[in-house]
Amino acid sequence: MQSFQEGGRQVQSYDDEHLAVDFREKIVLLDQTPMTLRFMEYELLAFLVQHAGEIVPRDALLQQVWGYSTKLRTRTLDVHVLRLRRKLGPYAERYIETIAGVGYRFQPFHAAQFFQAAVKKSDFTARLRSSRVKSQPCTNRSNSLIVLV
Repeated sequence: MQSFQEGGRQVQSYDDEHLAVDFREKIVLLDQTPMTLRFMEYELLAFLVQHAGEIVPRDALLQQVWGYSTKLRTRTLDVHVLRLRRKLGPYAERYIETIAGVGYRFQPFHAAQFFQAAVKKSDFTARLRSSRVKSQPCTNRSNSLIVLV
């Protein structure tokens, strides 16, 4: 992913393993399939993508995307995030992260993060099996387990 502002010039697109956004043409593809977004859904997604990795407060989103006053209380943002998540399907929670009591953050997709937990578990299991760690019952009175290395 490229940052939205790079060397004083505007980047025209965002592209990762599943999501592509063309800011100039206002086109969004999810797994190479065009997404049908309402105008404000696109504006919200584009704003979040342009600030990828940053926590964007609710007030800032309402002000920057909708032009609403920070004093206005509305569920508009929540409704649009819900719609975007539905359209993003299985990637919804990964792309648009809720920061409770603060706002939202767009997280670029990285496959390694999805497989990291599984890899860590299997690595641990493999290391455990191949290690020289052995356990033997203790012959002392407490019947503890002694680990010999």
